[in-house]
Amino acid sequence: MISDKAKKQIDAWVAKYPEGRQSSAVMEALKIVQAENNNQLTHDNIQAVADYLDMPGIAAAEVATFYENYNHKPMGKHVIRFCHNISCMLNGADDLIAHLETKLGVKTGEVSKDGLVSVKKVECLGACVGAPMFQIGDQYYENLTIEKIDEIVDGLK
Repeated sequence: MISDKAKKQIDAWVAKYPEGRQSSAVMEALKIVQAENNNQLTHDNIQAVADYLDMPGIAAAEVATFYENYNHKPMGKHVIRFCHNISCMLNGADDLIAHLETKLGVKTGEVSKDGLVSVKKVECLGACVGAPMFQIGDQYYENLTIEKIDEIVDGLK
């Protein structure tokens, strides 16, 4: 269920914590396993992470369902996590999300027909000074406008 490559990556995170505290690496382990499974975590993936880290399955599931950066249904190759908190909303996030949905031909939570992109509304991403903003992978894009969004999305492959 977890590839050898993923196990090596997880082991590198486990090594950062004291002996017997391998479960502290659960967030990164879930991220690694999700990346290898088309940006999605299933119950079986979550249980495999729990087993690998020698922790209760419910504890791993609590983490996987609490944080919005984990996906529990099929997503596109690129997940656009659009901040929808107060700073972004006050700076036009709703209009920008509507533009993005129209441009991509998908609603929030859906996958584009080509499987390339999904749009997901999330709470605060901690970049209020750059509102409105979204995240794709590990990259933040701030002070968004329609023009910036078009340029970013057109560059996705």
